[in-house]
Amino acid sequence: MRALVQRVSRAEVRVGGAVVGRIDGGVLILLGVGHVDDVENGSALARKIVELRIFRDAEGRTNRSLLEIDGEALVVSQFTLFADTRRGRRPGFTDAARPALAEELYERFCTEIESHGVTVARGSFGAEMEVELVNDGPFTIWLDTADGASQRRVSSET
Repeated sequence: MRALVQRVSRAEVRVGGAVVGRIDGGVLILLGVGHVDDVENGSALARKIVELRIFRDAEGRTNRSLLEIDGEALVVSQFTLFADTRRGRRPGFTDAARPALAEELYERFCTEIESHGVTVARGSFGAEMEVELVNDGPFTIWLDTADGASQRRVSSET
């Protein structure tokens, strides 16, 4: 799985002009699911994200997690995180999971975040969406469970 995590002061996602998900303060997570991903990858990644110390403490240092600030998460499925641009000018998406698996793992990922007590707003899986955000910092982190060292760290914390 691949996640682009952005610390936000607010974010929302719209489909056809209607807001389908909105948060005030927390993280926007753009989530890509690969064809080799499974429930364990999603659980480990969800835990990693909710425990990341990316929010300011009283001294202004990034020492607090999403859990500690009682923040929210807006999770938007984004298969384009698996774009392969090595050949030509048209990206290929063969490493992205098929829609049925991707939707199942996306929903399980959201449920896993909720199991930690975090309020989760969702995009609309498979829809054309408009995502609006105010990136706080800006602060953006890329997480990829296929990264061997990163995966070991994520898995060892579960």
